[in-house]
Amino acid sequence: MSFLNSMQNRYTTKKYNPNKKINSETINELKEILNLSPSSINSQPWKFTLVSNQKTKEQLSKVSWLNAGKVIDCDTVVVFSRIDNISLFEKQIEEELPAGAVSYFKEFIKPQSEEQIKSWFGHQLYLSLGVFLSACAEMGIDATPMEGIEPDNYNTILELENYHTLVAVAIGYRDPEDNNQPSKRPKSRRNINQVVETI
Repeated sequence: MSFLNSMQNRYTTKKYNPNKKINSETINELKEILNLSPSSINSQPWKFTLVSNQKTKEQLSKVSWLNAGKVIDCDTVVVFSRIDNISLFEKQIEEELPAGAVSYFKEFIKPQSEEQIKSWFGHQLYLSLGVFLSACAEMGIDATPMEGIEPDNYNTILELENYHTLVAVAIGYRDPEDNNQPSKRPKSRRNINQVVETI
């Protein structure tokens, strides 16, 4: 199947089959894919937490609003967190990145406000989210990106230090009765000519 076909067939899964599990080899591939995600100056201001423990998923479900059922029934919840400690980030890049990358951060990013810097971290994190959702589609794994969660409570439950949750993704395999899948509810997108322009 081509990547286009994969994207045509992917959808935001609303109902998961709790009895169908993702094998460990596939989970390890997804971890590698997350680790290979692109970011500006190779900054990697992130942490990815994969939660498959049922007790922890149940805790997360209680602070996931309308996504509670997905969190409980999916195979794994992948939590995307940006670094929340600017000093720690700067130490990290000084130890790991070339001088040019560090200079870029200090000249163009660091002079901004704390809110703007953390927003820049978040932009990098969302690049990894796009890669991850695309990888899931290509690998035949169903996924649900979820901003409808309580980030502070996710931080507490997962005991995240120096990182802040922005978004989570439920992954697993769809329930055959999920009414949101393309075979039951065709995809709806704006006309391509309204959103793509060639100059």
